[in-house]
Amino acid sequence: MAEWPLPVEDKLVPDPVTRLNDALEGRYRIERELGEGGMATVYLAKDLKHNRSVALKVLKPELAAVVGGERFLAEIETTANLQHPNILPLYDSGEADAFLYYVMPYVEGETLRERLETEKQLPVDEAVRIATAVANALDFAHQHGVVHRDIKPGNILFQGGQPVVGDFGIALAVGAHRDRGHSGAGAGARPVSGRPLARILLERERSTRGVR
Repeated sequence: MAEWPLPVEDKLVPDPVTRLNDALEGRYRIERELGEGGMATVYLAKDLKHNRSVALKVLKPELAAVVGGERFLAEIETTANLQHPNILPLYDSGEADAFLYYVMPYVEGETLRERLETEKQLPVDEAVRIATAVANALDFAHQHGVVHRDIKPGNILFQGGQPVVGDFGIALAVGAHRDRGHSGAGAGARPVSGRPLARILLERERSTRGVR
């Protein structure tokens, strides 16, 4: 059983949200955690300068340690100017108190993964519409020398009903680091194209109809 009172060092260790708010003071205010993935934790935050809600994603500490702030910011910068109706824009990125973060619009709509979990199947025309929008986004990025590397239903969001691809920057930064051989498990990772997403959508539809 722990002794009371707790040692001073235990009481003085701030939680991540408190640390983030202190580090981002005057720029962003964290309101709550929205979710957590394999590479980052996403928070709902208030952009204090522009008085708007944003999604602030913070790279996992263990990943930030191996990728490095300079490499992360350099790679994510290449995606900042991607302007396309099917690409979720990047508002900001930076390093604060050892946190590597980037900021995107806060999209209240669901992700494609959530939609597939709820509906189980999509009409063929809707599946084709989504796959086409995503393919257009990836093609535009490829023309500008940017490869997503982590395209999946969880990274496809619906903004006003329109499919948009998110997380271009973080996937590029982490993928580039792995390709340089700094992570044994990820070394030599190859870019992921938009084709698997289309197949996911169409195969789900076919399976419900018994079509092979």
